[in-house]
Amino acid sequence: MALNNIEQLLEKYDNAETSLAEEAQIRAYFAQEEVPAHLESYKLLFQYVSHTKQEQFTKDVPLQPKRTKVYQWISVAAVAVLMLGAYFQVTQMNQTKTLDDLSHEQLMAYNQTMEVFNLVSTKLNKGSAHLGALDLVSTKLNEGAENLVYVKEFNKATNKIIKNK
Repeated sequence: MALNNIEQLLEKYDNAETSLAEEAQIRAYFAQEEVPAHLESYKLLFQYVSHTKQEQFTKDVPLQPKRTKVYQWISVAAVAVLMLGAYFQVTQMNQTKTLDDLSHEQLMAYNQTMEVFNLVSTKLNKGSAHLGALDLVSTKLNEGAENLVYVKEFNKATNKIIKNK
């Protein structure tokens, strides 16, 4: 087979434009012992392809073992635990206590806690009243920062005018 013909077929092969018959011609050519030096890389490629076509997978493919029933029982137990938890949660919600049901110590602890909460609330309200002035200062600083962009632009324009003179 002519070397020019093989080179044209290789170019078509590289562009994925060859037919099966043309690929068979190329494989037959590279099966020879004598191949030009500049086509040695193709010879190695086609030898590899022909070698891998002859390989066969001989190992046994293990089947997946059957799942044991332990996993099924674990999932059943998990569902049962969730159901019991939901049941006890609902029954406890229905048995809410009122202030009359509390003991003397529990009532005193409740009253002291409410006093502390009221004290904290009062202090927070006083502190937040003073924050109004800080909020006003913050707003004005933000407006000033936004207006600073205009000053920078004015400064750039002034520098350009001074440099041109």
